[in-house]
Formats: sequence, structure tokens, C-alpha cells
Amino acid sequence: MSRVAAAQGYPSRPVRLVVGFAAGSTTDILARLIGQWLSERLGQQFVIENRPGAAGNIAAETVVKAPADGYTLLMVPPASAINATLYDKLSFNFLGDMAPVAGVVRVPNVLEVNPSLPVKTVPELIDYAKANPGSLSFASAGIGTASHLAGELFKVMTGAQLVHVAYRGDGPAMTDLIGGQVQVGFATMTASIQHIRADRLRALAVTTATRSQVLPDIPTVADFIPGYEASSWFGIAAPKDTPAVIVDALNRETNAGLADAKIMARLADMGGMVLAGSPADFGKLITDETAKWAKVIKAAGIKPQ
Repeated sequence: MSRVAAAQGYPSRPVRLVVGFAAGSTTDILARLIGQWLSERLGQQFVIENRPGAAGNIAAETVVKAPADGYTLLMVPPASAINATLYDKLSFNFLGDMAPVAGVVRVPNVLEVNPSLPVKTVPELIDYAKANPGSLSFASAGIGTASHLAGELFKVMTGAQLVHVAYRGDGPAMTDLIGGQVQVGFATMTASIQHIRADRLRALAVTTATRSQVLPDIPTVADFIPGYEASSWFGIAAPKDTPAVIVDALNRETNAGLADAKIMARLADMGGMVLAGSPADFGKLITDETAKWAKVIKAAGIKPQ
């Protein structure tokens, strides 16, 4: 830890790490993993506080309005970049009101189908969807989630007609995809991997720019649709004007965690790719993703529920 931060006595009491989704969600699992590491490294408890609702906006607003003293942090999910465009009347501007601290991980989504669907490759899926317009449905974890927008980006870039069905989270979406009530999904690797390994779902491609070490034989969507990339990424942010010395100390300790063998193994199990870097690196990712998804939301005419 930096001598300056230590001289300021940070942290001298427990730190809240706010999560905008329920316990057991990917955001929550990652917050607990990195929170435990920071607790051990900095000698104060990093308390995970779940504030679900409004697609993560309640949690984001909680942190935006908190004192900029390093004692209230946000576990940032992709929703933070998506909601900036999806919601017209937010009481905050995420890019302007938050200080990026550190990236943690990027997790692929998986383009997967119910095994009863007679397609085994991405081109076969596109051909089937075009030959049978309106007959295929794709499941998502909800309106405006990363799995929803991954599917909309696929539709925009291929012209394939897939009917979107929104669920309340990955769990119910996976249940109906396995049951055959919907045929296609773009769920996170975390939600998908056990079902793929058990042959309950057929993986056609991963949505990241490069292949996943968890499914090394599965191609990327971009192998067939150049330029396609959609993934779930997570990091930590603080209220704007949080002292740079505190941001830097948290960034350094988070990056140290991402280099730890146990944490790397846990993230790899989830299909994750480590997002180590500076606060500015994480800030650029949020900015780029906000701009990217704004185009998809406008092109697809997506409105919040």
C-alpha cells in the first residue's frame, strides 16, 4: 500500500462495496472475491452491500451520492454503460459522476442453442433464422442486459430475425432454453458452462474477440461476423472527486489480486480474462462501451421495461 495513503490512514474503518444485483449474481460473486482480497490486504473489512433494482441504477445512484472518501465503492457491471442510453431520466451521469478505480475481469457470453435445433455453426444458425423468419426466439437475462444486447448486436450485424424473450435473470432464461421454450441464448460463460459440459446446451461461438480458454475448441462469433464483440466486464468505481491517492492505492491492490494465482484460477473457472490496468484504462473501457451500446440501443429501438 502507498505510504501516502497509509499516512492518511485509509482505510481506517470498513468499506462498502455496493452491488446492484442479488447475491449469487456474477457481479456479486466477483465483488465477494475481490472484496475478500482487499480486506486481507488493507486490514479493514470490505462489506458487500447488495442493492438490487432498476438494472443496477439504484446501486449506482447510492455510490454517486456517497461522500467521495473511498468508503463507498461500486462493483461496476456492463449495465452501467448500457443504462446511460437505455434510461432517459437518470439522476446521475455515470461517466461524469464516477471515478474509475480498476478493471477486474472480462467474461465472454456464449452463443448457444437448444440441442434439438438442427444447427451446429453460426452460419447454419443465420441461414436457419433467415429461412424460418420469426420462428426462433432468443432468451436474455432481461431488457438491456449484456445477454440482450449481445443478441441485438447479432441481429443488427446479420439480419437474422430472432424474437427476444426477456427473463428475470440468467437462471430462468437458462431453464427455458434447456427446456426448449426458447431456442437461442447469449448468456454469460458463468451461467452457461455447466450446461454446455453436460450437453444440455450446444455452444456455437463465444462473443469475445478471442477464443476462451474454458472452451478452446469453440470459435468466436467474429470468425464468421467480422467486428462482432460483446462481453460482460466488471470493475470498481468510486464517487468522482475521490482523492487520487485512495484511487491509486485501491487500483494497485486490485491489480495485485489479479496477479494472485488463486484469484486468477477462480476467474479462469468463470471463463474470465483479467482486466488489470490503470484507472484510466478502466475509464476508457467504460467510455467505449457506453458509445458502442448506445448505437445498438438506438438501432434496435430498445426501451426499458
